[in-house]
Amino acid sequence: MDTLSYKTVSVNQANADKQWLLVDADGQNLGRLASKVAKMLRGKHKPNFTPHADCGDYVVIVNAEKINLTGNKWEDKVYQRFSGYPGGQRSETATQLFKKDATRLVESAIKGMLPKNKLGRKIYKNMKVYVGEEHDQSAQKPTKIDLNEFK
Repeated sequence: MDTLSYKTVSVNQANADKQWLLVDADGQNLGRLASKVAKMLRGKHKPNFTPHADCGDYVVIVNAEKINLTGNKWEDKVYQRFSGYPGGQRSETATQLFKKDATRLVESAIKGMLPKNKLGRKIYKNMKVYVGEEHDQSAQKPTKIDLNEFK
């Protein structure tokens, strides 16, 4: 048996095949959108996935203001932050956060599905979220991905 034909290829920054993908969030549920985008950012949809390397794609999300939340999550889902000072805990519902900045709702959902380490922070920077159809990455010619057919 030729053992060289069974070599495991480990992807690194030099040989990672990173592409630009365009995702339309219009009519998508927040959690399902976030899990699929996190999978694309991490590179788990590729056959040469390497857990310790940034082998995922760049993702551009448009129409962030048109996402859906099911049930009573618009009123019941609470986002909390803490300044570090006594009495510095602030909380707001998904509706309040959405009115301030529609992109933060999508960004926080995706960030929560990435690893909580240096690699996760690096991968998070490979994502851009925009309100509306217009985006600044038109020079990269991102490929449009239909999330309903993506697994």
